[in-house]
Amino acid sequence: MTTTAPAPADRPTTGPTAARDTAPTTAHDKVDLGTIAVVPTRHWWRWILSGLLLFVVAQFAWSLVTNDRYLWGTFAQYFFSEPVLIGIGYTLSLTAISAVVGFSLGTLLALGRLSASPLLSGVAWGYIWFFRSVPLVVQIIVWYNLGYLYPTLGLGTPFTTDFWIVEFPTVQLVSAFAAAILGLGLHQAAYSAEIIRGGLVSVDPGQHEAAAALGIPASRRLFRIILPQAMRSIVPNATNEIIGLVKGASVVFVIAIPELFYAVQVIYNRNSRVIPLLLVAVVWYTLITTILSIAQYYIERYYARGSARALPPTPVQRARTWVRTQWARLGDSPAPPGGTDAETPTAAKGARA
Repeated sequence: MTTTAPAPADRPTTGPTAARDTAPTTAHDKVDLGTIAVVPTRHWWRWILSGLLLFVVAQFAWSLVTNDRYLWGTFAQYFFSEPVLIGIGYTLSLTAISAVVGFSLGTLLALGRLSASPLLSGVAWGYIWFFRSVPLVVQIIVWYNLGYLYPTLGLGTPFTTDFWIVEFPTVQLVSAFAAAILGLGLHQAAYSAEIIRGGLVSVDPGQHEAAAALGIPASRRLFRIILPQAMRSIVPNATNEIIGLVKGASVVFVIAIPELFYAVQVIYNRNSRVIPLLLVAVVWYTLITTILSIAQYYIERYYARGSARALPPTPVQRARTWVRTQWARLGDSPAPPGGTDAETPTAAKGARA
């Protein structure tokens, strides 16, 4: 049954307006948005490219299994061999010590670059300019041959060679391992300084001003307010540098330090199994890089607490949620045939609501 509303007294009862006002209103005028089919956009080129990439990956994986020239037996034989494990220990030691030296000194250089003192700023800039200009392998070789320039090092009368306090032969003081640490650490400090400086200047200047207005000491302002905010931009770049340092440590083979790449070289020069031994190094470098990437993810998540309203779930949390969801689905009772004689507990609860 269709009803019409009475026209107001101040409106005309004839003409277009009256016809519009007295038009019948039915339930068919309402549109149920839930009945509209949503058709997603089809990205045909994306599917084609994904199929090609999947084909290439599958083809490469197939070749890894079927190509006998990879010599996977030799790979398995030397993967956990003693020289390789010793080389991994040297690689990790060089990386850890050089990273600590590089980022500690780099922090001081970054603060020097930001200092109001022209002397400190100029010295920090000169250091960064010089060590970024000289190749890393050249620096390591120079440090290793420092005894040629300065046969002895010590403390004594300034501007003379009279070491009356303490004196050491340079060859004994700067060993091959020390030369590698000096080369890697000092070289890394130049790049770390720019990463840290970029993170510090990315913080809103209002944070500096507000902390200073509250009378917070400069050291506390830096370590408790500015640096935690700067870490959000420092951590990704710093992790890239550490990963590069892991692989860059391989250049110390020029001074015969038995790190991972040097150990692999010695073995394949002896048995001529170049490819499987290089694969040993590749897999170990990949494992180390993967561990560092996972650590980077959680460090970034830790420092993102102040910028994100709600942190996204971690991969482990996503996996747990998926397992719980699937387990809950397995525990649900199946719907009765036809769906009209009885209703599931979930449907009954919804009906009562």
